[in-house]
Amino acid sequence: MNMDHRKFEFLRQNMVDKQIVARGVTDAAVIQAMSSVPRHLFVSEALADSAYEDFPLPIGEGQTISQPYMVSEMTQALALKGGERVLEIGTGSGFQAAVLAHIVFRVYTIERNNTLFMRTRKLFDQLHYHNIVTRCGDGTLGWKDESPFDAIIVTAGGRIIPRPLLDQLAPGGRLIMPVGGLMSQELLLARKDRQGVVSIDNLGGCRFVKLIGQHGWKA
Repeated sequence: MNMDHRKFEFLRQNMVDKQIVARGVTDAAVIQAMSSVPRHLFVSEALADSAYEDFPLPIGEGQTISQPYMVSEMTQALALKGGERVLEIGTGSGFQAAVLAHIVFRVYTIERNNTLFMRTRKLFDQLHYHNIVTRCGDGTLGWKDESPFDAIIVTAGGRIIPRPLLDQLAPGGRLIMPVGGLMSQELLLARKDRQGVVSIDNLGGCRFVKLIGQHGWKA
């Protein structure tokens, strides 16, 4: 084990202990996933030493990698059991999809920016995340051909939850998304019951980059 590997392993465990477990995340699968994914590989080499700190980081193309706690909070809110098919809107750096890939059967993730899409697809292949399926396109339209999904996670903020995403959520499924204005949002958790009725809980304030697309903000 080389020095860099030991350093990042230490930083990752410190992140889990102080930023995630200490702040109330209790889902064992989420904690294990956050302990396993090499977050420093999902940012530029220049930012690798900051990858495990408690704040978002730029990844280029006007996008960010979310702070570790927010990733773990959103993942835990989906109450995943392990056999799910999950849709992610906004692949970005790929870190959130990688965390999900450690927990669920398959992750479908959509990224509108082709530069980020190509970079992240290559990284998934390098790290052998074979249960992540990628697509470049408008995430606000969802992925109808692969629906319905047991869970949907949206990693950018919109004015409303896009109707196509709610339609593609399976009965009994959960969707989490930041909803609000350009400067701040509320993290909403939508649940669809077996009859197709949707209920929504507000998990508190947050701030994400804007969700761009036909059912989101304009570019």
